[in-house]
Amino acid sequence: MALFEVSSDSTCDLKKDYVKKRKIWFVPLTFTLEKDGAMEEGVDEFSKNEEYVAFYQKVRAGYFPRTAKLNYEAHIAHFTKMAEAGVKEVVHFTISSGLANTITITEQAAADVKAKYPDFTVYAVDPLTATVGQGLLVRLAADCRDKGMTAKETFAFVLNARQYIQHCVIPDDLFYLKKGGRVSVVSAAFGTMLNIKPMIVFDKEGKLSVVEKNKGMKKAFARVVEHMDKAPMDENGIAIVVHTDNEKGANELASLIESKTGIKPEITIMGPVIGSHVGPGSVSCSWLSVKTREQLHSELYAQKS
Repeated sequence: MALFEVSSDSTCDLKKDYVKKRKIWFVPLTFTLEKDGAMEEGVDEFSKNEEYVAFYQKVRAGYFPRTAKLNYEAHIAHFTKMAEAGVKEVVHFTISSGLANTITITEQAAADVKAKYPDFTVYAVDPLTATVGQGLLVRLAADCRDKGMTAKETFAFVLNARQYIQHCVIPDDLFYLKKGGRVSVVSAAFGTMLNIKPMIVFDKEGKLSVVEKNKGMKKAFARVVEHMDKAPMDENGIAIVVHTDNEKGANELASLIESKTGIKPEITIMGPVIGSHVGPGSVSCSWLSVKTREQLHSELYAQKS
């Protein structure tokens, strides 16, 4: 019998069948597509690949995506549902505090639900990442649960593990990240150059940072492999390539990683909420490393800072 439950909002980009299989409590965010004054509302809980592709096709066709963080009321409803179902302890994940203040809302809602249900406790995790990096932490927490670890032990484990999750994010350009305020106007200038592909990482504080620019996707992919060579995968051998309707590019990067490391990465498509900020055409990679982000970034970029 599990000693606690695992929960996450949809910024973890775990697919519906996986969430169901691993018995993860899941709460979706919402998004809006806007074009010529018309608005389409959507929920971040797609179950079919064609739903993801259709979303990015609309963005390419001129629909501008907007997202809203999970508010206090949604957290209250989610945690109350768990408490009323008899859950005593839960390790819950939300988006990096470097991108949004959702963790603060989470903690307040958890405290308010606990006031009504004293036996209910939420261990709220700030993953310092998002999308598949956050999803990787959720998966690790589910593994801890299934091994019989306590919620407190799992909470400590994932807080340590989060700094060992590396990221290389390669947007097609920086328009959407700039529009959403996730990168500076100066950094976004990288994306205006012909065929320049910026490299973005999550720093130790969970913020996005543009660290370099590459001429074309092939060069950018080669740099991902160089990052992985500097900070190899740990004994778990987990790497995930995620794209925003660029399956060809994702397969190319995955094949390159496999040829260099002998490990075949998982390939998945990014959900609409995080994908709204990255924009269509991107390819990214996350992996669980033997080095921390600070160690890797100091080795690669110390001389440039």
